[in-house]
Amino acid sequence: MKNTTLHIARRFCGPPNSGNGGYVSGLIAQHMEQPCQVTLHAPPPLDTDLQLHPHEDGLQLKFGEQLLATARPYTFDMAIPAPPAMQDAEEAQKRFVGVRHDLPGCFVCGTNRDPGDGLRIFAGGVCEHEEQVAALWKPAADLADAQGNVSSEYLWAALDCPGFFAVKPVSDMALLGRYSARIEQSVQAGETLIVSAWAIKHDGRKHNAGSALYRSNGERVACAEATWISLKR
Repeated sequence: MKNTTLHIARRFCGPPNSGNGGYVSGLIAQHMEQPCQVTLHAPPPLDTDLQLHPHEDGLQLKFGEQLLATARPYTFDMAIPAPPAMQDAEEAQKRFVGVRHDLPGCFVCGTNRDPGDGLRIFAGGVCEHEEQVAALWKPAADLADAQGNVSSEYLWAALDCPGFFAVKPVSDMALLGRYSARIEQSVQAGETLIVSAWAIKHDGRKHNAGSALYRSNGERVACAEATWISLKR
């Protein structure tokens, strides 16, 4: 591919002045010709022209000479627990610990975002599973293409933050380090989905999580694997 300019609008922030990691990863993945893993090296600035360059067998996202992210061919294979029932996911939202939020403006999980602006995915603990969280999500019409299918970068975003809340009991505050998602079926705007995420393992400041999206009948439509890095307070 040729060099491509990416522009992350302020709406799609994670921290106040940089892009949501899942959303940015999803944008980059659209330019890969095969499944990939994205590594985030530095916060991608908002409302700024960023350059996506071919590099070896993948891509690099840069702001001037600063390396922001890299993508490389990658496929993952992980054990995926059974999805919670829709009613259980709805109940889990009431246990969302992000009510006191470090990033209340986050596009995906921010509590300060209005319906129809942020995704407002508030994943809380599923009672019988200590390190599994769940929520419901109904994608809005403006996230879809002309055929009504939700664009892949929003599915990558929706799979992102719930993974943090799955590892939060151990990590407190962390940022996305590496991320890979697999979209298995198209999703229609207005369809109510079950979001599930679970902790896989912890190694010092590094935490691995999985996440998945399901239709109301439990049919999986997408899944993701993530590495979260705890911040030093």
